[in-house]
Amino acid sequence: MRKDITIPEVENVFMAAVLQWNDDFMEKVWNVYLVNDSDNDLHDIMVVSKAFGTIQGEMRKTSLLRHALVEMPAVSVVKIEMIEKSVLELNNEFMLTFFIGNTLFDRKYIFKANSINESQLEEVPILFEPGVIVR
Repeated sequence: MRKDITIPEVENVFMAAVLQWNDDFMEKVWNVYLVNDSDNDLHDIMVVSKAFGTIQGEMRKTSLLRHALVEMPAVSVVKIEMIEKSVLELNNEFMLTFFIGNTLFDRKYIFKANSINESQLEEVPILFEPGVIVR
């Protein structure tokens, strides 16, 4: 039964953490974006995020956050959430599920602990801002 289920590989869809100014906090914060650099429109999108790991030898984890989007056009970017500074030293995981036509796609993206920092910046496609990309 499991051999009959095929979930194709996700291509040209990725997550990026971008350091941007926030007027509410009056400082720069890390925002996570979903980037669709493919030629296909995505629909019925679900992103589930959490952070986990150890801080000072103690196991920590955050609650799950769920984000739903009806559709996302080809070659576009959508802001998913802001990452609080205190969880940057944890692994930040984003589980993405979406459809292209009638085909289900599923992918897990993990920003490793302390990988979201200014020394890891590269230009994010479509957004044209420096950020940390997980493909």
